[in-house]
Amino acid sequence: MKIPTADPATFALSDWQSFVSEQGHKPFRARQIYRWIHHRGTFDPEQMTDLPQDLREALGELGLSEPGSVSFVYEAADGTRKILLDLKDETRLECVLIPMTSVGPDDDDDGEPVGSRVRVTLCVSTQVGCAMGCTFCASGQAGLVRGLRAAEILAQVYVARRYLKESEDLRNLVFMGMGEPLHHYDETKRALDFLTDPDGAAISPRRITVSTVGLVPGIRRLGADYSGKIGLALSLHAADDETRSRIMPMNRRYPIAELMQALREYPLPPRRRITIEYTLIRDVNDSEAHADRLASLLRGLPVKVNLIPMNSIEASDYRGADQDRVSSFQGRLAARGYSCFVRTRRGDEVSAACGQLALKGIAPERLVRKLS
Repeated sequence: MKIPTADPATFALSDWQSFVSEQGHKPFRARQIYRWIHHRGTFDPEQMTDLPQDLREALGELGLSEPGSVSFVYEAADGTRKILLDLKDETRLECVLIPMTSVGPDDDDDGEPVGSRVRVTLCVSTQVGCAMGCTFCASGQAGLVRGLRAAEILAQVYVARRYLKESEDLRNLVFMGMGEPLHHYDETKRALDFLTDPDGAAISPRRITVSTVGLVPGIRRLGADYSGKIGLALSLHAADDETRSRIMPMNRRYPIAELMQALREYPLPPRRRITIEYTLIRDVNDSEAHADRLASLLRGLPVKVNLIPMNSIEASDYRGADQDRVSSFQGRLAARGYSCFVRTRRGDEVSAACGQLALKGIAPERLVRKLS
């Protein structure tokens, strides 16, 4: 399925300047429209109340509208909220709001005060499904339907803001939802450009992290395009090619040696680190020997390690590591000098935890598996 045609929601400011000129309006109206969309998160022209009525009607005729509609919001007991958006082609995507229960130096490296506000992270999707085929991930096992347009990626951020509680601030964006962001690089980059634009959403690149299973060309493009200011997270999950290829098919294309070289070349700003995501799967990658192998592999790299006890999914027989193995693995890395954290299980009761996002309601015959 091809990506639908361009959406007015992702017109550049220069495009809006041309549009308002053609409509016979003054140039400042272009910036008003742009800020309504990307600063206020409003797609409905009728809600753009400081625009003349004829201009609002012209925007409606142009096709400016919400890229999707919220069908369900599931809230877990811990405050995690999974938002389901129904898109115009009848596909569905999921994004997740995650209140942060605590903040430490590794969660807040921009030095800004915390105060009494609750910081919230939004987990953003970039594709409907995923083509990477990771055997422990619901999205990977569901397969790929299509990539999201930049407007559909942006809509997750703008819509999610409406579901923040009074005491909450949307603090961080992590591109770790459905899909592989670097497999869909052009639209991901378009969305990132709007999100970081000072005249748009004005989110600091330091608060955005893009996760990848290890697409080496995409890692290099991301580093070059944003000078390393966008955070990078690597879903590593194994420190040897044999194990990693078994649970992550993409490793056969970009093996670990090539991947580590790309990480060493990533242009990190001072005091920034790459996040290593490591899902602990029982009897697959959770032994002390695996921990020692990981410590050796990462030697010399500026990294922090997030350990994720695997969350169970229907499509896999794999199960999460036992708690004693998780503790042993963490201790082994810490003893080698690594900052190593165990990811708190959040939102699993509504299938919003890491690795559980999938395509509920999508018929199997619509799924397309390909590694392109």
